[in-house]
Amino acid sequence: MARRPFSLTAYLALARGSDRLTTEAAQWPQRPKGPVLWLHSDTRTRLETLLTLIKRLRQQRGDFALLLTCDSTPVDGMTLDGQTVSAPPAETLSDVHRFLDHWRPDILIWTGNGLRPALIHETAQSGAHLLLADAADAPWRQPVKRFLPDASAGALSLFHTILAQDKKAALRMRRLGVPDDRIEVTSPLEPEVFPLASPDGLHEELTVTLAGRPVWLGAHIQRDEADAVLRAHRRAARLAHRLLLVVVPAEAEDEPFIAEQCHEIDLRLARWENGDMPDENTQVLLAGDDSELGLWYRLAPLCFLGGSLAGKTGGQSPMMAAALGSAILYGPNVGRHLESYSRLVAAGAARIVKDMDSLSAAVTHLIAPDRAAAMAHAGWNVVSAGAETADLVLGQINEWLDSLEGGR
Repeated sequence: MARRPFSLTAYLALARGSDRLTTEAAQWPQRPKGPVLWLHSDTRTRLETLLTLIKRLRQQRGDFALLLTCDSTPVDGMTLDGQTVSAPPAETLSDVHRFLDHWRPDILIWTGNGLRPALIHETAQSGAHLLLADAADAPWRQPVKRFLPDASAGALSLFHTILAQDKKAALRMRRLGVPDDRIEVTSPLEPEVFPLASPDGLHEELTVTLAGRPVWLGAHIQRDEADAVLRAHRRAARLAHRLLLVVVPAEAEDEPFIAEQCHEIDLRLARWENGDMPDENTQVLLAGDDSELGLWYRLAPLCFLGGSLAGKTGGQSPMMAAALGSAILYGPNVGRHLESYSRLVAAGAARIVKDMDSLSAAVTHLIAPDRAAAMAHAGWNVVSAGAETADLVLGQINEWLDSLEGGR
């Protein structure tokens, strides 16, 4: 066994704690039978991303149980997809031992740049398999205890496999002394995208009906941003008079409200829920709900993702639109999915707009087939790269689960 770095030894020596049973530990449910796959993240967003991968793993096998922890878990806890998310144990050896003795995790998948050296060290000592994903070119963080030494290098060296987001992130870890054979450069981890279905025959029928008209989509449009989207369309249509906007409301009950707004600003409307088909004079095709969103993404080479210009929803994930070949416009309120939008922007697949004027200008500029196609291709590259990273993570988990099965 490799010699433990002095900084980690000193960290562990100082990471003592009380043997008093914590309230949280007293409320833990019984450990499930069989292998326990433990997912930990520094942020809720990364944990949600991991869970989308596990959905695919569940389709392949069901011989494991999940344990979820997150640094940003509130005091009263939270749930994701019906699964309870807990805070990790306090960074003291007594709390860590109590946690590990109870749960006995077999595999730990850790994401992000937040480290807990005592927890990681004791998990490695227990014989569990450890993988670190989404390691960024950013400083490594450990729980704030100023008298504890920086044990990042020692903690990182305990992972069997580390997936770095890029070459700079890998170089940062090599400089800390992490063995090169444990580091693999990959793309950032992205949520698993299961493409929405499109009704058979409808895409072809609408393509013929529209006869080459330029089309853009407003997906999950909120009531308080509908006016800006519709007015942006009316302005853009002055320069592209055959331009068609497809609107999918965020809430089905908002469909009559958006229809009334179309009438108020003199936009000629076809209502999909009434059985209307767009003709040459139709300016807006209004869907009743999002049940056929997969059709609209495939039909429109350019889309604006709603919930981003107004409101406090934090926006919607852009990855489905990118996976289905649509160039992306979005507003500034996308805090819940900022990392995904940032990667798409860096790749040239998405552009931010701030109001009706900038949305109209962006639609006018990007509705040209060559420009929208270039953005869509860039978006597909981002989705594909993220899928390759997901395959690496799932492949490693499958390998370790198989080894556990073989050892029983």
